[in-house]
Amino acid sequence: MTFPASSGYTLAELATRLDARLVGDGTLHIRGLATLKAAEPDQIAFVANRSYLKELSGTRAGAVLLHPEHASACPVARLELANPYLAYARLSQLFDPVLSAPQGEIHPTAVVADDVALGAEVEIGPHAVIEAGAELGDRVVVGAGCFVGAGSRIGAQSLLHANVTVSHGVTIGQRAILHSGSVIGADGFGFAHDGSRWHKIAQLGGVVLGDDVEVGSCSSIDRGALDDTVIGNDVKIDSQVQIAHNVRIGDHSALAGCVGIAGSTQVGSNCMLGGGVGLAGHLTICDGVHVTGMSLVTNSIHEPGVYSSGTGAMANAQWRKNAVRFKQLDDMARRLARLEKRTPEG
Repeated sequence: MTFPASSGYTLAELATRLDARLVGDGTLHIRGLATLKAAEPDQIAFVANRSYLKELSGTRAGAVLLHPEHASACPVARLELANPYLAYARLSQLFDPVLSAPQGEIHPTAVVADDVALGAEVEIGPHAVIEAGAELGDRVVVGAGCFVGAGSRIGAQSLLHANVTVSHGVTIGQRAILHSGSVIGADGFGFAHDGSRWHKIAQLGGVVLGDDVEVGSCSSIDRGALDDTVIGNDVKIDSQVQIAHNVRIGDHSALAGCVGIAGSTQVGSNCMLGGGVGLAGHLTICDGVHVTGMSLVTNSIHEPGVYSSGTGAMANAQWRKNAVRFKQLDDMARRLARLEKRTPEG
């Protein structure tokens, strides 16, 4: 993406922001970010993966972010640093037009209760609803069509994109980003059965999100049955993720798309759950666990490391044969045990 002609930064300014070693013309004006293939002379590209080095020699970018070990292959100006991908992440925020400064305006169609506490420069978009007793910190942005329930608190500099729902009694920390369609604080899935029908259990807890949390589009974090559902600081949640009541997730963890976590499970800090991972209820996952995509976890994990379940894709004919053999495993194990008992050790 490229900024308008009047915007942008010199390469020297970017080097200072990133604490990078500048090689080339520091007065070069950079107006946007792009890939090595697509970059124009007023854009900066990056190399964070060796597989893209083959594209470096032909790039038209004005400059490139890269590791010093790849400097000799770069035909244009460059910013050298140890972690080019992190540098790219930081620059992406500079060139993101969505993250413009709040205007501090409340749209005339917004419905804001009389006792809502608004910080400085709060922006509320068209048709948003803010219920009684809510608190919005400084420079909070509430997009069009959002709903913030009674007594909820949203920390400073948080951003709610259009059509986000924050139910009653929810606490959100500073600098949170909630994407469209996300629902924070819906009722947990709690019912009691009397033998013939279900009876709803009122969900009396809330949801607490720490600082710097991001929640993807159409994700849902349910309120607790009694205690709160708690999401730690700097937790990143992708789209279409379901987090059930009374779940606790530790700081700096990341959940990819379509993860499902059943009620009362605790996930530690610095954990990563790949796409489509399912965690059964009432489990404990310790710090530093990485579960690969589409895995089903039905037991607690007490040692950090990488965990997987299921099988990778294969030709259908081979999969069908293996599926039949899988059904035979119990019988094969029993037969093997009987054979081992009959065979003398020696």
